[in-house]
Amino acid sequence: MSSPAAEVVRLLTVRGETVAVAESLTGGLVAAEITSVPGASRVFRGSVTAYATELKHRLLGVDATLLAQRGAVDAQVAAQMAAGVRTALGADWGIATTGVAGPDPQDGQPVGTVFVAVTGPPQAGSDASRDGKTAALRLNGGRTEIRMESVRSVLALLLERIAGEHTGNERAQDTERNGGF
Repeated sequence: MSSPAAEVVRLLTVRGETVAVAESLTGGLVAAEITSVPGASRVFRGSVTAYATELKHRLLGVDATLLAQRGAVDAQVAAQMAAGVRTALGADWGIATTGVAGPDPQDGQPVGTVFVAVTGPPQAGSDASRDGKTAALRLNGGRTEIRMESVRSVLALLLERIAGEHTGNERAQDTERNGGF
């Protein structure tokens, strides 16, 4: 069984699509996971590690009022980070992580509070505001465990979102590209 990152690279390669990553608490771990897969350069556009709150606004276009009112650890912030990196880096898909890995609470949120988000190309007949998906996580464990589970969760959310757009011919295209085997 392949890793979630390998499956992301495989599916996006078959679809001819790209991904960009916006990270906060994971500090580049999502990008590292994706780029560890051979062939990732075909689908990976790049990443922005916006650890400081003001960078979420300045680099990713997260609404400054939202950040001031709710802080950086928020579902809407994660969604805007994903949309912002998708636009900034010219990718088909944008994914994002924001949360509290510890050791201390942040923005009134306890350690283990994490939000992951995915935004992608508009689905046929859908309204653009529904083309993203966000998940709220309450994770246990130490800092390392929280960060690694955040990586796994955002990749799983991306895979789920891609599968939601499944056209039925990804496997056929993949087989064709591999010489029919």
